[in-house]
Parts: sequence; structure tokens; C-alpha cells
Amino acid sequence: MDYTQSHWYPFYELGENLLIIDVNMPNSERIIPVSEPCLNGNEMKYLEDCVTSGWVSSLGKYITTFEQNFADFCGVKHGVAVSNGTVALHLVLAALGIGTGDEVIVPTLSFIATANAVHYTNARVVFADSEAETWNIDPKGIEKKITASTKAIIPVHLYGHPADMDPILDIAHRHHLLVIEDAAEAHGALYKGKRVGSLGDAGAFSFYGNKIITTGEGGIITTDDDKLDARLRFLRDHAMAAEKRYWHTEIGFNYRMTNMQAALGVAQMERIETFIARKRQIAARYSANLADLTTVTLPPEASWAKSVYWMYSFLLNPDFPLSRDEFLRQLRAAGVDNRPFFYPIHQMPPYLESGANTDAFPVADDLSRRGLNLPSAVTLTDAEIDFICLVIHNLAR
Repeated sequence: MDYTQSHWYPFYELGENLLIIDVNMPNSERIIPVSEPCLNGNEMKYLEDCVTSGWVSSLGKYITTFEQNFADFCGVKHGVAVSNGTVALHLVLAALGIGTGDEVIVPTLSFIATANAVHYTNARVVFADSEAETWNIDPKGIEKKITASTKAIIPVHLYGHPADMDPILDIAHRHHLLVIEDAAEAHGALYKGKRVGSLGDAGAFSFYGNKIITTGEGGIITTDDDKLDARLRFLRDHAMAAEKRYWHTEIGFNYRMTNMQAALGVAQMERIETFIARKRQIAARYSANLADLTTVTLPPEASWAKSVYWMYSFLLNPDFPLSRDEFLRQLRAAGVDNRPFFYPIHQMPPYLESGANTDAFPVADDLSRRGLNLPSAVTLTDAEIDFICLVIHNLAR
């Protein structure tokens, strides 16, 4: 591909391992963001309806519509909307009775909310390593972590790629464990033709502003279990008795989504398939442009999976000429925003200092050291992708 065709970007060249920017070119201060929401559909129309009708809080037609639309999209009976993705995890753990003395197995390579939600219930977090092929929790490492106190497994569909669910579900069945999918980053991803969020006992999603669809903040729990659905709705609203208003029989939570958030969600759901298709187009263009680089490892997609590429994530190989952190700094200097991979949670002070989980996690540690995320918004243009790839090729020299 000819990267030098004229467009609005400044020209960059490599000299003494530094990118030289022609600051006289127009828009040279432009930073291509890692993510940004696409809100040019019916979002304003539905928000205005909320405001003019007065239904702006946690009651209103958009909440039930959004819940059902998302449940239908995932292929499940129920969707329970909540205020964010972290509380989605916490609420489902609480509703399933996870608590003091219990253990929950989670991948150490994830956003910290996965482990924190377990900690909120006073259960013990037990970390598992990743598999090198998909970067998700390694099913082969789960079984050795199971004890008499283990109650659940939380596989995370990291960066939009599904975890290998069949062996996880088999382990859970044999040991009578619950499976809660952390699908915060994987709206619409497919595992053997089925949507994530429909594979375990429940799924938890996030609708933060950088997710495939957004409600600003917000989350949802998906399940086919009628009793769990009722329990989630009860605990979500302060555990208020349905037959006696302001009578609370348990300690509940205020984890409700607002009608205004749900209005955004309804508008976003109208275009979710378009967003996913664009995510996959972005990933394909990146991969085509970077395919000739032997010093990087491109993102995986297993034969049984359909990734939604929440982020375009890849690894720098040991022979790449720059360290990962220096590479990120140089990308940023060139006007390309970026993010490193998550730090493994077992390295974080709250979990390191607990003295628990002292096992080695070599795959997760290695992925975290070498991984990074490139701009991946559905608003990203092909010209921007090509420019980013030009910068990467220059840095790879």
C-alpha cells in the first residue's frame, strides 16, 4: 500500500529512533483517540423524549425496551439493566449467594473490576493464567485451582475475543460450579455460533463510553434463569418487598439504570450490528497493513470464534527494536493515542499484599508486558488506519 498519498496528516519519518513531525502541516496536533462513542443516530431524539416526558430517573419505557432488546440480541430470556458493568458483576455474584468463605476463579489478565466484584462479596479471588492462543483464561489451569470452597468461575472475553467456553462449562458441570461470563468488552462476539452472555449461568456487560455500544455508564446482566432474574431485580432496587412499599427484608443495592441511559442504549442497539461490522473491518485493515511485520503478533481469532475486536490489540515480539512502553510513547508523539494491556491483577497492591495467589502466571505476565491497543473507534477512518500503520512500520525499522 502507498502510505504517502496526500491526506491531512503531517508526514513523519524516522531519525535517530525519534519520529520527526512537520509541525507546519495542518492538523499536526490532531490526536487520533483510542475510542470515542458514535452518537449520531436517534440518541438525541430519545433523550429529548425523556426530558419532555419527565421520565428521567429509574422508571420509564426505555429501560424495559433496552433490557428486552439486549436480551433478544444475546439470545436469552432476560436482561437486567444496572448502573455500570462492575455492579453487574457484583449484583449477579450477590444474587447467586457468593459470600464469605467462598472462592471464585478469575483470569489474572483482566480489568481489575473482575476481581474487585468478587472481593465486594467477601469471597476470595483465585487467579488463573491465560492461554497464549486467545489471551483468555486457560481452561487447563482452572481445574487445579478448584477446592472445596470454589463456587464459581468468571471467564472474561478479553478485548472482544470469546473465551473457550466448552471446556470451562464442562469443568463447572463436573464440579457443580457457577459460570458468570464477564462480557464487558465483547458485545455480540460469537462462540461456536452463540452470543457471549448466553453461555453460562449469567453474563455481565458494560456500556461505558468506550464500549461497542454505550449508555455513558451502565451495564446489564443476561440470563435464562427466571428465578435469578427475579432475584436480581429485587436486590437491584434496595431489596424492597413487591407487596409492601418501603419494606426491605434484606440489605439490597441501588444499582438501577436511569431511563435516560436506557434511551441512549435503545438508540445504540438500533445500530449494534453496524458497529460490530465496522469493528471487524477496522481489524481486517490493520491486519492487512501489518501482515508483513515479523516483529509483531497480530490479534487472534480462533476457528470457533467470531471476535468483535473491541480494541485492535497486538503484541510486540522480543525482537521489536523498541520496548513496548517506548513504542507507546512514540506513537503518542506521532498523534496516535494508545493503551497498554491491562496489568495482571495479581500484581496489583491490594491483591499482592494479601499474601494470596502467590502462584506464577507466566503467560499473563508476558502478554501484559508486550501487549498494546490501537485506536479502534467505529468512527475511525481508513485513512487514519493507514496512517497509524505507516507510523508503526517506521518504528519497526
